[in-house]
Amino acid sequence: MASDRPDLSPDAKWDMCYDLTLRRFFYSSLVGAATAIVFCRGPITRWGTIAFGAGVGLGSAYTDCSHIMGGALPKWPLPSGVLDSTPSLQSGTPPHSTPEE
Repeated sequence: MASDRPDLSPDAKWDMCYDLTLRRFFYSSLVGAATAIVFCRGPITRWGTIAFGAGVGLGSAYTDCSHIMGGALPKWPLPSGVLDSTPSLQSGTPPHSTPEE
């Protein structure tokens, strides 16, 4: 991957990200348009399908650009009750079984 090479300047990384974002936005919008023509009848669902394709392209470009720039996606904190309600796999009981008393 390009982020593994330390010889890239920040300008080259930004150029790679711009190019990647534009290409993925265009091609995923094009795939969304083709899918909308084949599967959708109404204009609202067609535009929704195109917008979904564009969003997928932008999201994947954002993820790859964050790796190219040397960063990672932010680690969002979990709500307080999430970890307490999940069963522990270290206790020896499978997650979907009830412990025998």
